[in-house]
Amino acid sequence: MEEKLIDYFSKIMSLTIEEADAIRQSIVTSSHHKGEYLLKEGEIPTACYFVLKGCVREYYIIEGEERTSNFFTEDQWIIPPGGLMVQVQSDRFFQCLEDTVLVIGNAEREQAMYQNNRKFETIARMILEQLVHERQKLQAGYVTDTPEQRYEKLIAANPDLMQRVPLYQIASYIGVKPESLSRIRKRITDKSRNNNA
Repeated sequence: MEEKLIDYFSKIMSLTIEEADAIRQSIVTSSHHKGEYLLKEGEIPTACYFVLKGCVREYYIIEGEERTSNFFTEDQWIIPPGGLMVQVQSDRFFQCLEDTVLVIGNAEREQAMYQNNRKFETIARMILEQLVHERQKLQAGYVTDTPEQRYEKLIAANPDLMQRVPLYQIASYIGVKPESLSRIRKRITDKSRNNNA
């Protein structure tokens, strides 16, 4: 399963056999049960994660209500607010929605990898740039997209999410009540039927 991370890095930049071996030797994985928290509001993060298997939800508590802000599934990074170098308390929660297997990264291992091979620092920078870009698109979508557009983008990016995540959490993510999500799904289904007729 750890080979997923090697494959992920190899798509960003080609790796020598020695570099791939160095990554294998540095990998630390952990298994988490459904419902387990990786990080809670108020805690100081000590790790970032790469999802090998499973699903993790990011959410806030606003006026006593859970507001889902993201879902992370296979081959995605979970970077806590402020990263690992800035020691700030988390303003959100990260909870496993399924039994989940993660690669765990920490600042110490990260720095050791950089010292041994500068290519890893370049790869990490490229990954961070991509993650920042994705986060900016996500935030822009909350301003410019309708709930229906947010739903369509979410499902296009992760088609099997509907089978893995409770509908009320999807509704929270797109900013509507569950009954509104049902209407959105019906409209999309009706539109698809009409287009295929």
